[in-house]
Amino acid sequence: MSDAELRERLAARFREVNGDHPMTAADDAYAAAWFTGLEEVCRAAGRDAGGVRRLMLDGRLPLPAYLRSDGTEMVPSDLFDLAGRAGGVDRLREWFVSHWDDTGAGQAEWAAYLSGQYVCLRTVSPHTIRYKDALVAAIEAAPAEPDAGTRAWTHRLHALIDELDALEPPFTAYDRLRFGGPVSRDTCIDAMRARYPRAA
Repeated sequence: MSDAELRERLAARFREVNGDHPMTAADDAYAAAWFTGLEEVCRAAGRDAGGVRRLMLDGRLPLPAYLRSDGTEMVPSDLFDLAGRAGGVDRLREWFVSHWDDTGAGQAEWAAYLSGQYVCLRTVSPHTIRYKDALVAAIEAAPAEPDAGTRAWTHRLHALIDELDALEPPFTAYDRLRFGGPVSRDTCIDAMRARYPRAA
């Protein structure tokens, strides 16, 4: 299969997963600021881009995070780091899933990882995925706590929000299209800060 055919197939798979939403100039600029072109990442790592596209299509590495309007596949600059920590691409799935006690949950997170949609994290790893999930759950549960509204509660809440803020990038309008609505930054950071201002 030619490189052009691989690019076409990868773009088609990306749209199957994310929907066919246009990337605006602002979206393109965001993707360029926070991610790196696949070809550039492969050159830096001494890898063949065509071979990496095959690994993505085979479900062994994650799909691109974004397709810029010019077709450039944008990926995290550390795309190959987890495979390196796992001992190679062939061991990545087992290593990744092993971070969850529940194998079913680990397999579900592996599928989510392969989708390329973990654009909600500055650095994607089993640790940051689990930590983000725990922070989101704690922030969403906070308003129901017995001491909600007190100074101590407000301090605890904002500490959680600040931790989540440090994990997440800003997001772009395209993300809200592909995810069908507000993202976690909207609901768990911006909205909670507005609803429950920091204690003076």
